[in-house]
Amino acid sequence: MSAHELVIRNATVVDGTGAAPRLADVAIDGERITAVGDVDGRGHREIDADGLTVTPGFVDLHTHYDGQATWDPLLAPSSIHGVTSIVMGNCGVGFAPARPTPDQHDWLIGMLEGVEDIPGTALAEGLAWDWETFTDYLDALGRRSYALDVATQVAHAPLRAYVMGERGADPLELPTADELTEMAAQVKAGMLAGALGFTTSRTYIHRTRDGAPLGTRYSSIDELTALAGAMAETGRGVIQLISDAYQSPDVDFTRDEMAVMRALVEATGRPLSMTVQQPEPLPDRWREMAAWVDECVAAGLPLKTQVSARPIGILQGLTASLNPLVLCPSFQEVAKLPLPELVHALRDTDRRARIVAEHAARKIDGMLYEITNGFHKLFPMGDPVDYEPEASSSIAGIAAATGRNPVEVVLDLLVERDGNQLLYMPLFNFAKGNLDDVREMLLAPNSLIGLSDAGAHCGAISDGSMTTTALALWSRDRRGDTLPLELMVHHITQRTAQHVGWHDRGVVAPGYLADLNVIDMRTLAAHPPHIVRDLPAGGRRLMQTATGYRHTFKRGVETFADGEHTGQLPGVLVRGAQPAPA
Repeated sequence: MSAHELVIRNATVVDGTGAAPRLADVAIDGERITAVGDVDGRGHREIDADGLTVTPGFVDLHTHYDGQATWDPLLAPSSIHGVTSIVMGNCGVGFAPARPTPDQHDWLIGMLEGVEDIPGTALAEGLAWDWETFTDYLDALGRRSYALDVATQVAHAPLRAYVMGERGADPLELPTADELTEMAAQVKAGMLAGALGFTTSRTYIHRTRDGAPLGTRYSSIDELTALAGAMAETGRGVIQLISDAYQSPDVDFTRDEMAVMRALVEATGRPLSMTVQQPEPLPDRWREMAAWVDECVAAGLPLKTQVSARPIGILQGLTASLNPLVLCPSFQEVAKLPLPELVHALRDTDRRARIVAEHAARKIDGMLYEITNGFHKLFPMGDPVDYEPEASSSIAGIAAATGRNPVEVVLDLLVERDGNQLLYMPLFNFAKGNLDDVREMLLAPNSLIGLSDAGAHCGAISDGSMTTTALALWSRDRRGDTLPLELMVHHITQRTAQHVGWHDRGVVAPGYLADLNVIDMRTLAAHPPHIVRDLPAGGRRLMQTATGYRHTFKRGVETFADGEHTGQLPGVLVRGAQPAPA
């Protein structure tokens, strides 16, 4: 009997295909799984996984680590939540290609600072800019090692700026024929060098640091078809985009946007996925879009919705980017004080009274009103985090039960934990006060779990832990109807991997990459996010840890043990699609 490098014994294997869990041993040699079942022979190392669950390493196809990946080998929090492969370059934003000029570098930094809430000072100090073309950028990533595998896509916004100059940042400017030819050539070169696809943004939400809309917002079908068509000429690649179709009250606009997406897939034949969320004012639009996608798929068109496994939640607090008091003059007077002094100021009775009065007198609307006045869906964040909180635990619920003004409740909570207490607002996917509709999204045959935005929204959103929620909440903790563990594992492994053309991972079977998690499902949980200042120039970001991940392996090498990094960096840049095991 031959020995294996590693054997995981007596595990409950959830293999990523959607098959029911089964008891088995898993053997690893080199970077591949070599046996699953009753494994003969001993391992040079053996792990007794009795009572534990073995899954494939998770694949996150919607991250924004484009800058961080040039200086940070760990790419946490993703890597500490079982993720072993990530895809960057989403939503049409990124840092390549880039003219080697201070003006263009500053514009790209301002774009990511505005669109994805990544500190500009951190980007300015951390980015080495050892690239110009997209191919150069891939080479720069290829010179680095990581705790997980990384891949990226050609992003539309920097491409326009690179070829069109300042005009490329204007959504009303069209590229000339020569410019469009050059952009298409850049896309094709990027694909041949190893990009996974082409991405763009068509939403009003995405704005630069200066508040300007992205130049991609109104791109014509001709421009999109030329660029995605250049990708299709290589015979590979996916299209990813975000559009306002899921949140615009204008039915004609939504119909037109869906027509653009369908035309793009018809013209190129390449798979397309688009962001679909549930805004409170349009709680059923997502159903219309899901039904439309199903019709397209039935007609032979490869479309998918990208959905979230939980609400897209805005975190608010004194250390975060936002809180309900940000527009009140009496808060603004002290907002920049060191945290201990700010906490002391917010305990002053007179200041509290002024803030309550000022909050009631403000005249605002839109999303800012929702963020600062949505007390019915603003909740204190506990440990472990409850991503489906009950109405009675909201700020409005607490205020009603105690006879206080909601702003007084907010003031009391914000100074807890020495000013580090965070409040959680489910901004999308919580329109009915529960996750029943999210459950339907996850059951939809043409949905993909994405939208973690890991690496972005550093002071307001912490959804890089989405994988932990996908398993813990949906298979175990939910007060309502749950979902099978094997479905949720499939969602974040084989299904996401196959969509981007990675057929070498996401399954626990012989020949596949030995990307594995050994999980204690009894203790799996995501802890509350907290602010850390570990970005370059002392930039802040939200970090979120977990319990329950006993071992994570990347290409057969253990990268994390009980939540602690082992020091190993076996992850690499993955160039393009990857074939299935022979």
